Amino acid sequence: MRRWIAWFLLVLLPVLAHAAQVQASLDRSQVQLGETVTLNLRVEGGGLAQAPDLSALGSDFEVLGRSSNTSVSIANGQRSMQFTIGIALRPTHAGQLTIPPLDFAGGHTQPLTLTVTPPDARAAANSGKAVFLEAGAQPTTVRVGQQLLFTVRLYFAGSLSSGSLEDPRLPGIDARRLGDDLDYDVVRGGRAYHVIERRYALIPQHAGTMDIPPLQFQGELIDPTDPDSFFAMGTPATAASPAVSIDVQPVPAKWGSSAWLPARALSLTLEGIPADGKARVGQPLDLAMTLQATGLPYEALPALSLPDLKGATVYPDKPVTGTRSDGQWLIGRRQQNFAVVPSQVGTLTIPAITLKWWNVQSGQAEEARIAAHTLTVLPAAAGSAAPAASAPAPASSAPATVAVATPATAGSGRAPAWRVLVLVAVAVLLLGGALAAWWIWRRRVHPDAGAVVSATPSHRALRLAFLAAARGSDAAAQSHALLAWARAERPGLAGLGALGEALASVAQREAVEALQRRRFAADASEAAPDLASAFRQGFQWREPPTGEEPPLPPLYPFKLR
Repeated sequence: MRRWIAWFLLVLLPVLAHAAQVQASLDRSQVQLGETVTLNLRVEGGGLAQAPDLSALGSDFEVLGRSSNTSVSIANGQRSMQFTIGIALRPTHAGQLTIPPLDFAGGHTQPLTLTVTPPDARAAANSGKAVFLEAGAQPTTVRVGQQLLFTVRLYFAGSLSSGSLEDPRLPGIDARRLGDDLDYDVVRGGRAYHVIERRYALIPQHAGTMDIPPLQFQGELIDPTDPDSFFAMGTPATAASPAVSIDVQPVPAKWGSSAWLPARALSLTLEGIPADGKARVGQPLDLAMTLQATGLPYEALPALSLPDLKGATVYPDKPVTGTRSDGQWLIGRRQQNFAVVPSQVGTLTIPAITLKWWNVQSGQAEEARIAAHTLTVLPAAAGSAAPAASAPAPASSAPATVAVATPATAGSGRAPAWRVLVLVAVAVLLLGGALAAWWIWRRRVHPDAGAVVSATPSHRALRLAFLAAARGSDAAAQSHALLAWARAERPGLAGLGALGEALASVAQREAVEALQRRRFAADASEAAPDLASAFRQGFQWREPPTGEEPPLPPLYPFKLR
């Protein structure tokens, strides 16, 4: 049995190592000499891993400590695990320091660069205080609508029993918190301080001089050398950050009527074009257009669309939007899916698509471009006038059977019984080992992220199947395809009647009623409803009643040590 288990582990471990993805990142790209920085090493899709050999860092850094964390997330129904090792480093000298590639969890991390500046002479004045605030902006000259990074740092010696720091609130400025607070240690003037760093994305909406007033901190400081601190008798502490001035320049005079998009980077892509350049009449093409910009939220990005195509009908899906951050800059993203249904044989041309934007790093206008594509449209496949067979069967239908092809055995004889038993035993052992590993992994981790609802490939496939069925004349197939697509968004729908009651659009409800009459009425002479047009923009659902109030913000937003 031990030999079987050892053999199983030897087979399984290379698979796990191959599935793991490693990456390295720094919590800050620039620090002052005397401050600490955290090197985060992450394993995506793998299990626990040991910290790598850090001897290559000895000439530039001092290793202060290590920590580890395991997290599990669920996105689009897929569970993923991430293991992170945090390594606290203190630079030993100023300059451009490089963290070389490290061997970690069977992979190699990418090299990282850290800028270490000499201590700020202005900060020396605060080195004798128990609590003080610093604030700064990067850059200090921006265009209207351009994001700037505003950073506030709270320094305190000892510990805080409580504390609150107000957020910047200015008229005409969109202010957003970037990630969680950073927590690290520094030495100023020979005195050790704990630092809590908070970052904001500020987006000015008007040109002119923007003055960010001082931010106020109030809290209670506990001195560990004070005997009264044992009874949590803290000393009230207050601090204010220095004022920061920002020069906001207007949109360039010769910009024109194009949407103003000041970004650090921008990309525009179109996916789903057939690799062989061919399409068929009546068979939908699933195209996905994606616009992503660094330094802009998704609200600032224009809506995506395809032009009218000669010889095809375009059905846009619901857009998928979101904004994330890399710790310094907002990253806005828009994705728009289109079902393009060719209607005639010949050629189908998707013209070039361009988008003008302003590169804030170079100070120049640039153009994102999707090249034109020409497809050859072939006649519809034989017997596919109503391609509803691809639509999922209704819930009440019997499960489909799957035929499995096996090699012919005539004249070959049966395999020896002992060989069959060995193969069965190996299969049972592998299955049992996999189930045991899964059970142990599930017991050790605690998922804390809910499922994210988005436009998954299965959802798009159901939509495309409905569009294909809508071009035919089979009312039953149209009903099944429409209900399957709807259940991808509202799983609890019992049937078409429940679907009609859940819709807010009058046109969509009438289309569902017409489909029901055409399918079940004795007189089937009623004209078929234009289902594709009615549901071209997706489902328009009634808003569910909500009586819950949003949670209150925390009284003390800072993490206390």
